Amino acid sequence: MELIQDLYAAFHSQDVNIVNALFRMLLSMCLGVIIGAERKRKGQIAGIRTFSLITMGACLAMLLSIYVPQEYLGLKNGDPGRIAAQVITGIGFLGGGAIIRAKGSVKGLTTAAGVWISAIIGMAVGVGMYLVSVCSTGLILVVLILFDWYEHWQRVGQESKALHIVVSGIVSDLHPYMKVLSDNSMHLSTYYIEYDYVKEVTHLNLLILAHSHTDYLRVIAMLREVNETLDIALSSQVEN
Repeated sequence: MELIQDLYAAFHSQDVNIVNALFRMLLSMCLGVIIGAERKRKGQIAGIRTFSLITMGACLAMLLSIYVPQEYLGLKNGDPGRIAAQVITGIGFLGGGAIIRAKGSVKGLTTAAGVWISAIIGMAVGVGMYLVSVCSTGLILVVLILFDWYEHWQRVGQESKALHIVVSGIVSDLHPYMKVLSDNSMHLSTYYIEYDYVKEVTHLNLLILAHSHTDYLRVIAMLREVNETLDIALSSQVEN
């Protein structure tokens, strides 16, 4: 009974000791695993190992921030917030590594934000805010899972795409193409036309706004039927 009371006192102590330090590291690891599992489920580069290391590292940084002035008060000038502040700065570079920019599109912003808030959760665990950390992790799952489902359901969000269509013959009327786009809830922002009178082909470059969950294969199949089509390319920007 006395041993249990000692462990309970050590667990709830505001000072850093071996009992609460190990528990905080373990809890931060578990919360990082939960967030990382969701990101890995979505096929992101950063997964379970990455997020668990982030939360544990941030938690350990907070433990050090508390431990240094606790043990060396009067011998060293310890600032409990100094190490923690550097965690926020350093985690920004790690989050930047999760952002991928390719062909005009930017991906990985949600994962980068997840990396940042995971570090904050690790810091919160490090100072003993257990309930807040667990509830914050639950809210993160709400954002990543339920809000993602809501966006799919409501078809929220648009993205800019470029359609490059090579048509046999000289095209003089774009209305059939515009009708296909309109029927699929796609907005034609602007277009560029190039006529090759020697080869008797027309190059259509259509800049469109479409819902992020648009079935592009269906749209391409419909565009192909408008005229005799030689080639269709879909990209995030017009190729130079």
